[in-house]
Amino acid sequence: MSALKGRAWVFADDVDTDLIYHNKYLAETDPNNMPQYAFEYYPGMERFAKEVKPGDFVVAGRNFGCGSSREHAVYCLQYAGVPCILAESCSRIYYRNAVNNGYPVLFIKGLSAAIRDGGVRNGDTLEVDMDHGSVRDLDTGREFHGDSVSDLEKDIMKAGGLFAYMKGQG
Repeated sequence: MSALKGRAWVFADDVDTDLIYHNKYLAETDPNNMPQYAFEYYPGMERFAKEVKPGDFVVAGRNFGCGSSREHAVYCLQYAGVPCILAESCSRIYYRNAVNNGYPVLFIKGLSAAIRDGGVRNGDTLEVDMDHGSVRDLDTGREFHGDSVSDLEKDIMKAGGLFAYMKGQG
């Protein structure tokens, strides 16, 4: 994987799945229709669904995706073209849903503090190296380091998700 470049959409700590994708839209079963509801109820980010572009990044502090186990909270970002989630940490259920659907989450140290102190801001251009788990903010010059995407996760992503990966394994 090569370095990706995109705009940052910055969120705080403890972003629960109801703020990512509200439960009133759970009847929607087509993942292609889910991005239009992303972050609709997150204060200050109501415009996300209309303005996010493929290649933009969701940047969050600690405990991203806490709350329920709804896969919609993964699909709405994946199908919006957000290449990966950058977070200091996320809930285990969100992480498992992401991996199972071939969608990467990078755990980046120091993001929570950087969000609080303005070291990474909405609209900043980020360069993300998923192989090395590094993020460089091209506007502020700050660099962040974390965990890279594992080889198994890369294989699952290439296959299109865990079911496709397991099917390919026989």
